[in-house]
Amino acid sequence: MTSSATARPGPVRDTVEAVPGLGADLLAVVARLNRYATQRIQMPLPAAQARLLATIEAQGEARICDLATVDHCSQPTMTTQVRRLEDAGLVTRAVDPGDARAVRIRITPEGLRTLNRVRADRAAAIEPQLGRLDPADRKTLAEAVAVLHRLLDDAAPPTRPR
Repeated sequence: MTSSATARPGPVRDTVEAVPGLGADLLAVVARLNRYATQRIQMPLPAAQARLLATIEAQGEARICDLATVDHCSQPTMTTQVRRLEDAGLVTRAVDPGDARAVRIRITPEGLRTLNRVRADRAAAIEPQLGRLDPADRKTLAEAVAVLHRLLDDAAPPTRPR
Protein backbone atom coordinates (compact mmCIF):
# COMPACT_ATOMS: atom_id res chain seq x y z
CA MET A 1 0.00 0.00 0.00
CA THR A 2 1.19 3.46 -0.77
CA SER A 3 -1.39 5.30 1.29
CA SER A 4 0.04 8.11 3.36
CA ALA A 5 -1.93 6.75 6.31
CA THR A 6 -0.06 3.45 6.21
CA ALA A 7 3.28 5.13 5.58
CA ARG A 8 3.04 7.29 8.69
CA PRO A 9 4.29 6.00 12.02
CA GLY A 10 2.17 6.41 15.11
CA PRO A 11 -1.51 6.17 15.92
CA VAL A 12 -2.90 7.03 12.44
CA ARG A 13 -5.01 4.08 11.25
CA ASP A 14 -5.02 2.68 7.71
CA THR A 15 -8.56 3.90 7.14
CA VAL A 16 -8.03 7.42 8.44
CA GLU A 17 -5.96 10.00 6.64
CA ALA A 18 -3.95 12.43 8.73
CA VAL A 19 -5.28 15.96 8.45
CA PRO A 20 -2.46 18.39 7.63
CA GLY A 21 -2.42 21.35 9.97
CA LEU A 22 -5.03 19.91 12.35
CA GLY A 23 -2.96 20.64 15.45
CA ALA A 24 -2.25 24.22 14.42
CA ASP A 25 -5.89 24.79 13.46
CA LEU A 26 -7.11 23.35 16.75
CA LEU A 27 -4.77 25.54 18.80
CA ALA A 28 -5.75 28.64 16.80
CA VAL A 29 -9.48 27.96 17.23
CA VAL A 30 -9.12 27.33 20.97
CA ALA A 31 -7.13 30.56 21.38
CA ARG A 32 -9.75 32.47 19.39
CA LEU A 33 -12.56 30.95 21.46
CA ASN A 34 -10.75 31.90 24.68
CA ARG A 35 -10.32 35.49 23.47
CA TYR A 36 -13.97 35.63 22.41
CA ALA A 37 -15.17 34.51 25.85
CA THR A 38 -12.75 36.69 27.81
CA GLN A 39 -13.59 39.84 25.82
CA ARG A 40 -17.28 39.48 26.62
CA ILE A 41 -17.12 39.33 30.40
CA GLN A 42 -15.96 41.50 33.27
CA MET A 43 -13.24 39.42 34.90
CA PRO A 44 -12.66 39.84 38.65
CA LEU A 45 -8.90 39.52 38.05
CA PRO A 46 -6.52 39.76 35.07
CA ALA A 47 -6.66 36.86 32.61
CA ALA A 48 -3.07 35.84 33.40
CA GLN A 49 -3.93 35.55 37.10
CA ALA A 50 -7.06 33.53 36.27
CA ARG A 51 -4.91 31.13 34.20
CA LEU A 52 -2.41 30.85 37.05
CA LEU A 53 -5.21 30.18 39.52
CA ALA A 54 -6.52 27.43 37.21
CA THR A 55 -3.04 25.89 37.01
CA ILE A 56 -2.70 25.88 40.80
CA GLU A 57 -6.17 24.38 41.18
CA ALA A 58 -5.39 21.65 38.62
CA GLN A 59 -2.14 20.72 40.38
CA GLY A 60 -3.62 20.76 43.86
CA GLU A 61 -0.54 22.56 45.09
CA ALA A 62 2.68 23.55 43.39
CA ARG A 63 6.09 25.02 44.00
CA ILE A 64 6.85 28.40 42.47
CA CYS A 65 9.61 26.92 40.31
CA ASP A 66 7.12 24.41 38.85
CA LEU A 67 4.55 27.14 38.17
CA ALA A 68 7.25 29.23 36.46
CA THR A 69 8.15 26.25 34.27
CA VAL A 70 4.53 25.65 33.28
CA ASP A 71 4.02 29.36 32.50
CA HIS A 72 7.39 29.76 30.73
CA CYS A 73 8.49 32.65 32.92
CA SER A 74 11.20 33.35 35.46
CA GLN A 75 10.83 32.47 39.13
CA PRO A 76 10.90 36.15 40.17
CA THR A 77 8.05 36.88 37.73
CA MET A 78 6.06 33.94 39.09
CA THR A 79 6.77 35.00 42.67
CA THR A 80 5.26 38.41 41.87
CA GLN A 81 2.17 36.82 40.29
CA VAL A 82 1.69 34.44 43.22
CA ARG A 83 2.12 37.32 45.69
CA ARG A 84 -0.70 39.21 43.93
CA LEU A 85 -3.00 36.18 44.23
CA GLU A 86 -1.95 35.75 47.85
CA ASP A 87 -2.62 39.43 48.65
CA ALA A 88 -6.11 38.99 47.18
CA GLY A 89 -6.70 35.95 49.42
CA LEU A 90 -6.93 33.57 46.45
CA VAL A 91 -3.93 31.36 47.32
CA THR A 92 -1.89 30.48 50.38
CA ARG A 93 1.70 29.42 50.89
CA ALA A 94 2.81 26.47 53.00
CA VAL A 95 6.30 25.15 53.72
CA ASP A 96 7.19 22.27 51.42
CA PRO A 97 7.56 19.21 53.66
CA GLY A 98 10.27 17.87 51.35
CA ASP A 99 12.34 21.07 51.33
CA ALA A 100 12.04 23.63 54.14
CA ARG A 101 13.53 26.31 51.84
CA ALA A 102 10.65 25.98 49.37
CA VAL A 103 6.94 26.72 49.60
CA ARG A 104 3.89 25.10 48.08
CA ILE A 105 1.09 27.25 46.73
CA ARG A 106 -2.52 26.17 47.27
CA ILE A 107 -5.80 27.67 46.13
CA THR A 108 -8.05 28.99 48.91
CA PRO A 109 -11.82 28.54 49.09
CA GLU A 110 -12.15 32.17 47.92
CA GLY A 111 -9.76 31.44 45.06
CA LEU A 112 -11.87 28.46 44.05
CA ARG A 113 -15.06 30.56 44.17
CA THR A 114 -13.41 33.23 42.03
CA LEU A 115 -12.12 30.67 39.53
CA ASN A 116 -15.52 28.96 39.30
CA ARG A 117 -17.17 32.35 38.70
CA VAL A 118 -14.71 33.15 35.90
CA ARG A 119 -15.31 29.74 34.31
CA ALA A 120 -19.10 30.08 34.55
CA ASP A 121 -19.05 33.62 33.14
CA ARG A 122 -16.79 32.61 30.26
CA ALA A 123 -18.97 29.60 29.46
CA ALA A 124 -22.08 31.80 29.55
CA ALA A 125 -20.38 34.21 27.12
CA ILE A 126 -20.16 31.54 24.41
CA GLU A 127 -23.57 29.95 25.04
CA PRO A 128 -25.39 32.26 22.57
CA GLN A 129 -23.04 31.13 19.80
CA LEU A 130 -23.42 27.47 20.76
CA GLY A 131 -27.18 27.94 20.77
CA ARG A 132 -27.04 29.01 17.13
CA LEU A 133 -25.62 25.63 16.09
CA ASP A 134 -27.99 23.04 14.74
CA PRO A 135 -28.42 19.92 16.93
CA ALA A 136 -26.15 17.78 14.74
CA ASP A 137 -23.31 20.32 15.01
CA ARG A 138 -23.78 20.59 18.80
CA LYS A 139 -23.59 16.78 19.03
CA THR A 140 -20.44 16.74 16.87
CA LEU A 141 -18.89 19.45 19.03
CA ALA A 142 -19.75 17.56 22.24
CA GLU A 143 -18.16 14.42 20.79
CA ALA A 144 -15.06 16.38 19.78
CA VAL A 145 -14.76 17.80 23.31
CA ALA A 146 -14.96 14.24 24.69
CA VAL A 147 -12.16 13.20 22.30
CA LEU A 148 -10.03 16.14 23.46
CA HIS A 149 -10.58 15.20 27.11
CA ARG A 150 -9.41 11.63 26.36
CA LEU A 151 -6.44 12.92 24.39
CA LEU A 152 -5.30 15.13 27.25
CA ASP A 153 -6.07 12.55 29.94
CA ASP A 154 -3.88 10.04 28.08
CA ALA A 155 -1.04 12.51 27.46
CA ALA A 156 2.13 12.13 29.45
CA PRO A 157 2.81 15.02 31.83
CA PRO A 158 5.37 17.49 30.50
CA THR A 159 8.93 17.00 31.60
CA ARG A 160 10.78 19.82 33.23
CA PRO A 161 13.60 21.21 31.07
CA ARG A 162 17.00 21.14 32.68
